[in-house]
Amino acid sequence: MQVPLGISPQPQVAPETQPLLEQTSELGSNLRTKLGKNIKHEDIYNLPNFLTLTRLIAAPAIGYLVLHDYHVSAAVLFAYAGITDLVDGWIARQWNLQTVVGSVVDPMADKMLMTILTVCLAIQGALPVWLATLILGRDIALAFSACYYRYASLPTPKTLARFWDFSLPSAHVHPTTISKANTFLQLLLIGAVTTIPAISGGAMLNAVDSALNGLGGVNGAMSAAQLVVAGTTVWSGASYLYTKNAVEILTEGKTAEEKLRILSRGRLLLGASFATCLGVALYLES
Repeated sequence: MQVPLGISPQPQVAPETQPLLEQTSELGSNLRTKLGKNIKHEDIYNLPNFLTLTRLIAAPAIGYLVLHDYHVSAAVLFAYAGITDLVDGWIARQWNLQTVVGSVVDPMADKMLMTILTVCLAIQGALPVWLATLILGRDIALAFSACYYRYASLPTPKTLARFWDFSLPSAHVHPTTISKANTFLQLLLIGAVTTIPAISGGAMLNAVDSALNGLGGVNGAMSAAQLVVAGTTVWSGASYLYTKNAVEILTEGKTAEEKLRILSRGRLLLGASFATCLGVALYLES
């Protein structure tokens, strides 16, 4: 049979090879199914994660209240966020409900609250722009590196759906000691800046101002607190560069060399991005 020019003949499958092809296809399908069943998923539907979710939802609401000068409501909702931050961790430890998704979303909720309030308070002029830049810069640098760690350590196939499936653990970031202290100091500073307008002009604020007379009153104490937060923010960002076990690759099947390569590239990304943000903050402060 002659084949027209430009048209390749279709390969013919011999009848005796047809069963072999069907067996190969079935074997591949079964193998993919078994591999999918071997991937461990966590039970992420528990009370601590629910409280963390409510804290995520509260963050933009507090920012809205701050921008529209509803200071009392903002202070109350901020107090709720702080209380749930303590309670959900205690419940998770007490009843062994700790999950990888919780270890990711819990600090994410804190950072979302910090980010939104930092931006809103800077817009309101209640927080220096250079300090807001430093706080946000550290979080952005950590977020970039965390996304890299997540993608690089994700088991194949690396799809967008699997990237956002936090029940599929691949990497675990362990907050450093100074990072935990810095987060607490940042929240304390942001909480104070959020609360002061709610008690402005009242007897409580006058009492606090008198108690802080040695530090120059409330304004002097706030200036000192801003410098402390700036210092611990720089220290905490650098701690993820020199702390050996700050990041743990959980993906099975990766060699020690592959894990080391992922960690090295993540630190390089973190260092470059954080150094850039630190330079911008120094420029704004000068």
